[in-house]
Amino acid sequence: MLKPTKILVPTDFSEYSNKALSQAIDIAKHYNAKVFLIHVVEEHTIQTVDEYSIGIEVVQELEGKILAIAKEKMQKQYEKFYEDKSIEIITNIRVGISYEEILKEEQDKDIDLIVIASLGRTGISKYLLGSVARNVLKGAKCPVLLTK
Repeated sequence: MLKPTKILVPTDFSEYSNKALSQAIDIAKHYNAKVFLIHVVEEHTIQTVDEYSIGIEVVQELEGKILAIAKEKMQKQYEKFYEDKSIEIITNIRVGISYEEILKEEQDKDIDLIVIASLGRTGISKYLLGSVARNVLKGAKCPVLLTK
Protein backbone atom coordinates (compact mmCIF):
# COMPACT_ATOMS: atom_id res chain seq x y z
CA MET A 1 0.00 0.00 0.00
CA LEU A 2 1.20 3.49 -0.85
CA LYS A 3 2.28 5.53 2.16
CA PRO A 4 3.65 8.76 0.69
CA THR A 5 6.25 10.76 2.57
CA LYS A 6 6.96 13.34 -0.16
CA ILE A 7 4.10 14.70 -2.26
CA LEU A 8 4.71 16.94 -5.27
CA VAL A 9 1.99 19.37 -6.34
CA PRO A 10 2.53 21.35 -9.55
CA THR A 11 0.59 24.61 -9.61
CA ASP A 12 -0.40 27.15 -12.24
CA PHE A 13 -2.36 29.08 -9.55
CA SER A 14 -5.70 28.07 -11.08
CA GLU A 15 -8.68 26.80 -9.09
CA TYR A 16 -7.87 23.33 -10.42
CA SER A 17 -4.40 23.56 -8.87
CA ASN A 18 -5.90 24.81 -5.61
CA LYS A 19 -8.07 21.67 -5.47
CA ALA A 20 -5.05 19.45 -6.14
CA LEU A 21 -3.11 21.20 -3.37
CA SER A 22 -6.02 20.81 -0.97
CA GLN A 23 -6.19 17.08 -1.69
CA ALA A 24 -2.42 16.73 -1.32
CA ILE A 25 -2.57 18.46 2.07
CA ASP A 26 -5.30 16.06 3.21
CA ILE A 27 -3.14 13.10 2.16
CA ALA A 28 -0.07 14.66 3.81
CA LYS A 29 -1.94 15.06 7.11
CA HIS A 30 -2.97 11.42 7.05
CA TYR A 31 0.55 10.12 6.35
CA ASN A 32 2.57 12.90 8.01
CA ALA A 33 4.16 13.67 4.62
CA LYS A 34 5.90 16.76 3.25
CA VAL A 35 4.30 18.69 0.40
CA PHE A 36 6.49 20.12 -2.36
CA LEU A 37 4.66 22.87 -4.24
CA ILE A 38 6.20 23.74 -7.61
CA HIS A 39 5.43 26.33 -10.26
CA VAL A 40 7.17 26.36 -13.64
CA VAL A 41 7.63 29.60 -15.55
CA GLU A 42 7.46 28.53 -19.16
CA GLU A 43 10.80 28.93 -20.88
CA HIS A 44 9.15 29.86 -24.20
CA THR A 45 7.65 32.96 -22.58
CA ILE A 46 11.12 34.28 -21.87
CA GLN A 47 12.54 33.07 -25.21
CA THR A 48 9.76 34.77 -27.18
CA VAL A 49 10.75 38.14 -25.75
CA ASP A 50 14.36 37.46 -26.69
CA GLU A 51 13.43 36.44 -30.26
CA TYR A 52 12.14 39.94 -30.97
CA SER A 53 15.67 41.26 -30.56
CA ILE A 54 14.83 43.30 -27.51
CA GLY A 55 17.95 44.35 -25.66
CA ILE A 56 19.35 41.91 -23.12
CA GLU A 57 18.72 44.39 -20.32
CA VAL A 58 15.03 44.54 -21.19
CA VAL A 59 14.83 40.74 -21.42
CA GLN A 60 16.51 40.36 -18.03
CA GLU A 61 14.20 42.97 -16.51
CA LEU A 62 11.10 41.21 -17.91
CA GLU A 63 12.39 37.83 -16.75
CA GLY A 64 12.92 39.30 -13.29
CA LYS A 65 9.37 40.68 -13.26
CA ILE A 66 7.89 37.38 -14.39
CA LEU A 67 9.74 35.50 -11.65
CA ALA A 68 8.78 38.11 -9.05
CA ILE A 69 5.10 37.79 -9.97
CA ALA A 70 5.37 33.99 -9.81
CA LYS A 71 6.97 34.21 -6.36
CA GLU A 72 4.22 36.57 -5.18
CA LYS A 73 1.49 34.23 -6.44
CA MET A 74 3.27 31.26 -4.88
CA GLN A 75 3.42 33.05 -1.54
CA LYS A 76 -0.30 33.87 -1.68
CA GLN A 77 -1.18 30.28 -2.50
CA TYR A 78 1.13 29.01 0.24
CA GLU A 79 -0.45 31.33 2.83
CA LYS A 80 -3.97 30.38 1.72
CA PHE A 81 -3.36 26.67 2.27
CA TYR A 82 -0.81 26.65 5.07
CA GLU A 83 -3.20 26.95 7.99
CA ASP A 84 -2.28 23.63 9.57
CA LYS A 85 1.32 23.95 10.67
CA SER A 86 1.56 20.22 11.37
CA ILE A 87 2.67 19.55 7.79
CA GLU A 88 5.60 21.04 5.96
CA ILE A 89 5.09 22.77 2.60
CA ILE A 90 8.21 23.51 0.56
CA THR A 91 7.89 25.81 -2.45
CA ASN A 92 9.99 26.02 -5.58
CA ILE A 93 9.86 27.96 -8.85
CA ARG A 94 11.66 26.62 -11.90
CA VAL A 95 12.07 27.92 -15.45
CA GLY A 96 11.67 25.54 -18.35
CA ILE A 97 9.15 23.26 -20.00
CA SER A 98 6.49 22.50 -17.39
CA TYR A 99 6.26 18.75 -17.52
CA GLU A 100 10.04 18.32 -17.85
CA GLU A 101 10.72 20.49 -14.80
CA ILE A 102 8.02 18.68 -12.80
CA LEU A 103 9.61 15.34 -13.64
CA LYS A 104 13.06 16.70 -12.73
CA GLU A 105 11.67 17.86 -9.39
CA GLU A 106 10.24 14.38 -8.85
CA GLN A 107 13.70 12.89 -9.30
CA ASP A 108 15.59 15.63 -7.40
CA LYS A 109 13.36 15.37 -4.31
CA ASP A 110 12.77 11.60 -4.48
CA ILE A 111 9.00 12.19 -4.63
CA ASP A 112 6.72 9.21 -4.02
CA LEU A 113 3.38 10.78 -5.08
CA ILE A 114 2.44 13.53 -7.52
CA VAL A 115 -0.95 15.20 -7.13
CA ILE A 116 -1.77 17.22 -10.24
CA ALA A 117 -4.86 18.85 -11.68
CA SER A 118 -6.07 17.12 -14.84
CA LEU A 119 -6.84 20.56 -16.25
CA GLY A 120 -5.24 23.89 -15.59
CA ARG A 121 -5.34 27.40 -16.87
CA THR A 122 -4.79 26.10 -20.39
CA GLY A 123 -7.62 23.55 -20.25
CA ILE A 124 -9.65 23.74 -23.45
CA SER A 125 -12.41 21.36 -22.47
CA LYS A 126 -13.49 19.59 -19.34
CA TYR A 127 -13.33 16.38 -21.38
CA LEU A 128 -9.67 16.60 -22.36
CA LEU A 129 -6.70 15.78 -20.17
CA GLY A 130 -4.28 18.73 -20.02
CA SER A 131 -1.02 18.28 -21.89
CA VAL A 132 1.14 18.95 -18.81
CA ALA A 133 -0.80 16.42 -16.73
CA ARG A 134 -0.72 13.88 -19.56
CA ASN A 135 3.05 14.20 -19.99
CA VAL A 136 3.67 14.01 -16.24
CA LEU A 137 1.48 10.91 -16.05
CA LYS A 138 3.43 9.29 -18.91
CA GLY A 139 6.88 10.19 -17.55
CA ALA A 140 6.54 9.89 -13.78
CA LYS A 141 8.36 7.14 -11.91
CA CYS A 142 5.99 7.38 -8.93
CA PRO A 143 2.18 7.18 -8.68
CA VAL A 144 0.26 10.18 -10.00
CA LEU A 145 -3.10 11.28 -8.63
CA LEU A 146 -5.11 13.29 -11.15
CA THR A 147 -7.66 15.67 -9.67
CA LYS A 148 -10.40 17.71 -11.28
